[in-house]
This record gives sequence, C-alpha cells and structure tokens, in this order.
Amino acid sequence: MMPDQGSPKPNLLFLTQRLPYPPIKGEKIRPFQILTHLARSHAVHLGCLIDDPSDTEHIPVVAALCRDIHVASIDRRMARILCTTGLLTNEALSVVFFRDRGLARWVSDVVTRVRPDVVFVNSSNMAPYVLDLPRTGVRIVDLADVDSEKWRSYAETTTGLMRFVYRREWQRVAALERRIAYECDASTFVSEAEASLFRSLIPERAAHIHGISSGVDHRYFDPSSGFEAPYDPGRPTYVFTGTMDYPPNVDAVRWFANAMLPIIRRTLPDAAFYIVGNSPSPAVQALTAIPDVHVTGRVPDVRPYLAHATAGVAPMRIARGIQNKVLEAMSMARPVIVTSGALEGIEAEPGVDVILANSEAAFAEAACRMARDPAAAAIGQAARARVVTSYDWSVRLSRFDDLLHPERRAASP
Repeated sequence: MMPDQGSPKPNLLFLTQRLPYPPIKGEKIRPFQILTHLARSHAVHLGCLIDDPSDTEHIPVVAALCRDIHVASIDRRMARILCTTGLLTNEALSVVFFRDRGLARWVSDVVTRVRPDVVFVNSSNMAPYVLDLPRTGVRIVDLADVDSEKWRSYAETTTGLMRFVYRREWQRVAALERRIAYECDASTFVSEAEASLFRSLIPERAAHIHGISSGVDHRYFDPSSGFEAPYDPGRPTYVFTGTMDYPPNVDAVRWFANAMLPIIRRTLPDAAFYIVGNSPSPAVQALTAIPDVHVTGRVPDVRPYLAHATAGVAPMRIARGIQNKVLEAMSMARPVIVTSGALEGIEAEPGVDVILANSEAAFAEAACRMARDPAAAAIGQAARARVVTSYDWSVRLSRFDDLLHPERRAASP
C-alpha cells in the first residue's frame, strides 16, 4: 500500500545478513527483491554486513533505495574463529558469526530515535539484533527456510566432532526460531511447504506463520535476449548453478559428476558438465580432475551458461525452500532435471514443465533423453510459460503488503 501523496512514508528498519546486491545467489536475491518492493512504500533504514570485499562497490546501488544505510564489514576467516565463543555463551554459532558491535549500536539508535513503524528482518541470524529492543511497530522475520532443519540434516549425515557441532547448532537455532515465532507479528517462509513444517513444530502460532514464495526476474532471465555460447554448443552440456561452498550444492554436483555423468557418457561420450557459481570448495574444485567437468567460479553472468545448456540439473539430496537455480533455468526456457528435493515449493508439473528423477539411473536417462528428444524444447517452453505466469516477483511479494496492513486484509471480502 502506497502512502497518500504528500504524506511522509512510514519508516522501516530492514536487517539482512549480507548486502543484498548483486542478486546472484539465494541469500541475496530474495532480500533484494523484498527490499525493492518495500522501498516503494516505506522509508528504509537498512542494516547489513559484508564478508566479501568485492561487494563494497555495490553499496551505492543499494543505498539509492534507502533513506539510511549502515554496512558493517566482517572478516570471514576471523568471524569463523570468533563465532566459537558461542560455545561459551550458549548461542548458535551462526548467530555469533553475523554479530557486529557497530551494527548493533546503529540498530539500537534507529529503534530509539526513528521508532520505525515496521521492523523487517531477513533470516533468524539477524533477529537477535532487535529481539531485546523496545517494540516500535510491526515485526516481521522472513526466515525463508526452517534453518534448524538444515542443521538437523547435517547432523544426521555427518560423523565425529562435526556431528556434535551440527546437532548443537540445530538445537540452538530451533530455540531461536521458536522465540521469533512467539515474539514477532509474523514469521514468513519461502514456500508453503516450509511454512507448514514450521506450523507443525509450533502449532500454537500457526496463524502468524505464512508461506510467501520467491519469484524469478523473468525479464532478466529471458532467452530471447541472445547470449554468446561460453562453451561448444554442439556438445551435450549440463549446467548446475549456485554458491559452490554451500554443502547441499557441493553434495549435488559431486553426486552428479561421480555417479550420473559416467552413466550418461555410455550413451553420450562427449557430454560436458559445467558447475557455475562463486566460492567453489576444494571438493568441488577437485571435480575438474574428471574430463570435461568445468568449475567456473564466479562469473559475471550465468545466463549464457543456461541459455545454451542441454539441460539444467538440480540433483539435490539436501534441500530447503525454493531452489532459485531451478526457477532461473526454467525462465531461460531450458529443460530442468530435478530430484524431489529440488522441486519442493515449486508449482511445476513433472513431465510437462520439468523432468523429475530421483535415482541415479533415472536422472542419467533423462539427461540423455534431453539431448536427443525433440520434446525437450517443448518442455523448456512450458517451463518458461510457467515462470512468467506464476512466479512474477511483484505478484508474489504483494502478500507482504497484507502483513504490513492487517486492517486491509480484514476488510477484504
């Protein structure tokens, strides 16, 4: 809801764990789109952190959307060391990682001096900045995913010391999520599936838990724009995009390269696999020892890689929320082969909009079929149509307006 012309915009304190630009990965894409949406109707006071020095150059882009901005820099290596103090303070290590005294002082000053009408927090890690401060207006925390369940999954699939660390993190993050659910006006999630899971954990707060799906910028991810091929387009090429030190992504590409690609090459001996995304871990970099497996690291634009792919692949065995990589490949009119985990929260019909395959053999068979079947183009076009129809950001994010203006929702028929 826009304020009346001539009246001042209501103030909104917006906290997010990283500068939400450039919007090239999930933890930046959704916050940037929400920030852009809310800035149309609110005077935004943005607090965030930077742990990648290359992001500093993008501060002016974000500042142009805001009335006030505070960006704190943290050294990622030092933060990893310092976050272990959470073992002594009984806090989640992921919360301590994103703690900055200067940012905390700035947040306290904004709350005291500005008294924002809305406090919007992206991610549970940032909620402690405001939970102990005086209430000044509507509080919304966009948790996106039930993060505690991610840590629980890690604990169940890990052994040794890390199993203890992950189990402890699961318990501490779950306790923080519960506090958020009780002390804030709304907890929002990236999909109805995630929201339903959270409701099952805290049923007494069900009315305050909402699934608000992410979208995709289909005007940017538009195959008609034309892109020069970054590899030989005559070869069958499969593309995975994402942040490549994120454990679920690391697991996915290792699974594809080691288990599925050899099966594919029995039929398509010249098949290539491109892993496109920043911060590739040593385990991901090691995959380049396999012939025609390419690890690009950060690229200026992922669209050319998707535009010429035989198929996008998302063999996710550990997954939370909506996979942006799937929506972006669909928007580029490419057939996308997914596991059930990668399809969670996405309204797409298997066999029509995407290809669903959960076993190694089925995934490899689908990959081969997309290289030969003329129907692959039709699947890509159907995927593009699905995105344009159902995943426009403005439509998806309009639900936040209802949370900010509950009187409007109550008055609607």
